[in-house]
Amino acid sequence: MASFLLVSIMLSLLLVLFSHLLQRIAAARRRLPPGPCPLPLIGNLLDIGDLPHRSFARLAERYGPLMTVRLGAATCVVASSPATARAVLQTHNASLAGRGRQDAWHAGGHAENSVFVLPPGRKWRLLRKLGAAHLFSRRKLAELAPLRDEIVGGLLRRVAERADHRGGAPVNVGRLALAANVELLWRSVFSTRLDAATLDVLCDVAREAAVLLGTPNVSDFFPAVAALDLQGLRRRLAELMKNTYRLVDAQIDHRMGCRELRGGRGGEAMDLLDVLLDMSEQEREDGDDEVINRDLMRALLTDLFVGGSDSTATTVEWAMAELLQNPEIMKTLQQEIKMVLGTRSQVEESDIGQLPYLQAIVKETLRLHPIVPLRLYEAERTVEIEGHTIPKGSKVIVNAWAIHQSVKVWIQPEKFLPERFITKDIDFAGRHFEFIPFGSGRHICIGLPLANRMLHMILGSLMHQFKWTMPQMVNRNGLDMAEKFGLAVSMATRPNIIARKM
Repeated sequence: MASFLLVSIMLSLLLVLFSHLLQRIAAARRRLPPGPCPLPLIGNLLDIGDLPHRSFARLAERYGPLMTVRLGAATCVVASSPATARAVLQTHNASLAGRGRQDAWHAGGHAENSVFVLPPGRKWRLLRKLGAAHLFSRRKLAELAPLRDEIVGGLLRRVAERADHRGGAPVNVGRLALAANVELLWRSVFSTRLDAATLDVLCDVAREAAVLLGTPNVSDFFPAVAALDLQGLRRRLAELMKNTYRLVDAQIDHRMGCRELRGGRGGEAMDLLDVLLDMSEQEREDGDDEVINRDLMRALLTDLFVGGSDSTATTVEWAMAELLQNPEIMKTLQQEIKMVLGTRSQVEESDIGQLPYLQAIVKETLRLHPIVPLRLYEAERTVEIEGHTIPKGSKVIVNAWAIHQSVKVWIQPEKFLPERFITKDIDFAGRHFEFIPFGSGRHICIGLPLANRMLHMILGSLMHQFKWTMPQMVNRNGLDMAEKFGLAVSMATRPNIIARKM
């Protein structure tokens, strides 16, 4: 019996080694980009730490700006330079624009209707069009400008309440900015005010979902065991989604009841929910295949709250942390804002164009701390880049963080130097591949127009109304700038900082 067991183990090991050898031979024949030698079964998983964007960047220094890594059963090609990012996001965008669905996104069937992971197709184009036309278009943004001013004003009042305490009081800027963005999206979509309990639920969901969706998942590396959900990520995310779905369903049901009482469709001043309900009703009347159903509405609106709120708040938090460590830069910014605003209390959208230093600080924050440092795609067809083969079905990763940190592109890339954007004519609309914090091509962040406005308005207004300092303990030990990987890379320790009125 013992000898049979020993033989079985040896045969299994030989089979694994033989399979590994075949993979290496196949890789050589396919002319894959160079990369670290993978181990049997696990590939290069041991080379990737808790911060994958930094791990990939270190490997790219050795293997080049286009490299291959094996993550379990997945072959991944990582692009880490402006040239290779351009090849992926522009030159071969039609072939490399697939969106491999991470297992956690399948929670509650969410992936079937999520704009974040759907492959380019009819449903994906419809969802992008809905957001672009009815939430982020110039016309809609202009229409909702008073609401944005109101939301930012409310944020400033909440900070002022704490600043009124003797000597100031600690403020969790990230949480307040998150609440402001959630409230803005809720009122833009539903045209109703948000009670404190619901606001807290949505903020908690946004934060926790961002962590779960960014957590490395065994199910993604070894699809054969995905059904087991070994880390419980899909189960935990499904519970979060249920909380959001319940809130969204209540709004849909209420609106449908109001429409029935009116005897028709939405009124003249329609919000996104009215648009969705009108389109759904039109589909039924025309006898078309129903695309805009309850599941799609739930997924679209949940994506807005999860993906559209925490990322902006996290960027504000990083910007505040960088400014606290660079008091001279903060002082220069406050002087610029005071010169433009005078006695007015908050930055408005019409002020942003007159605040070049504020714009430079937002860009420099996004360079050092891109909202999504790794952009994930999937090869739908085999293509060739720089003499190397990117095989169909392989994962393609664009490492924006590595590009933003490259000494070949940026002078002293590790330093916070907003002045580099004063003299450098570059934006984050995806046209400059050395600076792609919001991505590029067909998958560029759909909420960019709104995020751009809110980042400048919130950060500029906070700098204008208050003096900011670190608590004594933080002053002694230094601000913790460690990262926590997730859907958006956040500060591992979210700081409470002291606000005092100017």
